[in-house]
Amino acid sequence: MPEVAQTRSAKENFSQDNVVQDLKSTAGLNVPDNCADKKRSVQGAAEEQQPVAPRVIPSEQALMTWRTADCVCFDVDCTVTVNDSLDLLGEFMGCKEEVEELTNQAMDGAMNLGQSLEERLKIINCTPADIRRFIAAHPPEKRLTPGIERLVKMLKKRGVAVYLISGGFRELILPIAKHLGIPKDHVYANRMNWQWDDETGAPTRLVGFDDAQPTAYNHGKVRAIATIRSLHPYNNVVMIGDGITDLEAVQSSEGADLFIGYGGVIERRAVAEQAEWFVYDHGSLAQALRQYRVAVVGSGSFACAMTHIISHNVTEGDQMDQFNSSVRMWVHNDKATFEGRLLLDIINTEHVNPKYLPGVSLGSNVVASGDLGEVVRDADIIVLCVPHQYVHTVVRKMAGQVKRDAQVVSLTKGMRVMREGPQLISQMVKKQLGVDCSVLMGGNLAAEIGKHDLSEAVIGYTGSSEGAALLRQLFNCPFFNVSLVQDAAGTEMCGTLKNIVALGVGLVEGLGCGINTTAAIMRQGLCEMRKLSKALYPSVRDDTFMEACGLGDLLASCMGGRNRRVAEAFAQAWKAGSPVSMMQLEAQMLGGQKLQGLGTSEEVQQVLRMKGWEDGYPLFTTINKIFAGSLPPSAILSYMSNTPALSTSEEEEDVAPSRSKGATLRPAAPASTYTK
Repeated sequence: MPEVAQTRSAKENFSQDNVVQDLKSTAGLNVPDNCADKKRSVQGAAEEQQPVAPRVIPSEQALMTWRTADCVCFDVDCTVTVNDSLDLLGEFMGCKEEVEELTNQAMDGAMNLGQSLEERLKIINCTPADIRRFIAAHPPEKRLTPGIERLVKMLKKRGVAVYLISGGFRELILPIAKHLGIPKDHVYANRMNWQWDDETGAPTRLVGFDDAQPTAYNHGKVRAIATIRSLHPYNNVVMIGDGITDLEAVQSSEGADLFIGYGGVIERRAVAEQAEWFVYDHGSLAQALRQYRVAVVGSGSFACAMTHIISHNVTEGDQMDQFNSSVRMWVHNDKATFEGRLLLDIINTEHVNPKYLPGVSLGSNVVASGDLGEVVRDADIIVLCVPHQYVHTVVRKMAGQVKRDAQVVSLTKGMRVMREGPQLISQMVKKQLGVDCSVLMGGNLAAEIGKHDLSEAVIGYTGSSEGAALLRQLFNCPFFNVSLVQDAAGTEMCGTLKNIVALGVGLVEGLGCGINTTAAIMRQGLCEMRKLSKALYPSVRDDTFMEACGLGDLLASCMGGRNRRVAEAFAQAWKAGSPVSMMQLEAQMLGGQKLQGLGTSEEVQQVLRMKGWEDGYPLFTTINKIFAGSLPPSAILSYMSNTPALSTSEEEEDVAPSRSKGATLRPAAPASTYTK
């Protein structure tokens, strides 16, 4: 029998191996390797014919359609309920065998559906009072198939529209819909016709059914879905059912995008053989919707601030039920102590990190571990937040332990200098792990996030918009506004370079300079940030520099970040005649946290030297020379003195200037002319 084309285009690929693993390893699920061995009733085919094993593992296309569905339509009888409503009504009325025989003929395609309905109603011959007694004797909660309530609830929490489409009768289905929280206008089914008493105005005798309903005949599911699509602009519609009439829903361009066969009550051979995906329990579908597991790699102040948000968003804030409620956190040094106790134990018992973010709850659903492989192995989303001088080593240790369809979001600011040129952290992650890596950057201090001060950040991405939207759901909350920018390189460059500018601001403030000087350093710093970013990555967008990752992050770092504070202390000590190294100040002031600006400055300078661009970036170059010891801190005040710089118009023509271009000199007063 030729296969029916049952899915349209998928938006992105998923790893088939991971799907198999997920479906087989999920607690409580038992997906057979060969469903032909299942001891189930297989109808509609000769006994001697060898059955074809159903596809219990979906194709990547089918899985993606299921996961991105915005409308799911369920057949009712033997899919939502454990029996056929008319069969059960026939049993209730004492004519079980005759009704069941006609039902099976219709479901297997041996009898026209309309004819089957008419014949069954004649046999049942019930009254409205019989219907009421039947519903009281068989309440909805006792008729539902296992797992259907949870599946419907999960779909609704994700914003998926749920419909019931049945060849049965509305009078029997509405109580089921009400119990599941499905509105009446989302029920497409046949209607019984009644003879009405002229005196009382009440229905008294069944006289057939309303043949004007779309489900009254074969291909009725297609007509119902076409009607639904004409009323609502759904992108992906999925039909789930047990019978041939359900399978028909994908045999028309106006119908469903995917049919999933259900054999939890009865397995019909024709359906099992042709369904692109066949399941025996609703738990398989619920599990395949995928609750994303989140891991945080890092336990410093900002990692803890983000974990504080994440732990809430995967539990109380997870309105769409998309995330696993447990969050794993990697602690680099599992022997580290705080006031005589292991920091790891404090995190797991008291749910705080008193060393790096005291007083801020990480969440009782956070589990910390010193085993990096254990933390990342099953994670679907990995939040990478370690000091940039260690990030390459950490990522290399993660290689081979990360799922192939996982996505990483890096909060680490910095770059690596390779022989072939600079490499952003996101680029390094993608190369080492072979997975997509977005970045989250913004002007944020961890302590203020912990206090729920209004903050904002940007997720820069290059992959799918669906993946980026998922990350936004993970981080966004009322006090932490997250926006999306399809410019990962620009977002990351902003977050990387602003730390150099913050060092410069710290120097001038440590020297006792005022607001004018600080503003001059910040303005020049922003210009050099933009120029270098576009020189290295021409696709970088100009408006990215006005986002939270650009101007916002620059302001926050220059006003209160650790790079500014330590550089300020460095300049103050030099001015007082008692110079102290930055390493000493880092140890004294940061309580184990690390400066990122110094390493970034050296990496950027390596790039500038390699490309012969140093003269085009006078502020970056001067700051680097000061902390390398070849210039005194006061040199920051005359960073323009002997360095050519381009005018604004020339910058637009050439973002990577060379001396041969005849760059315009911008005059600057020598340091000695500044007054206190």
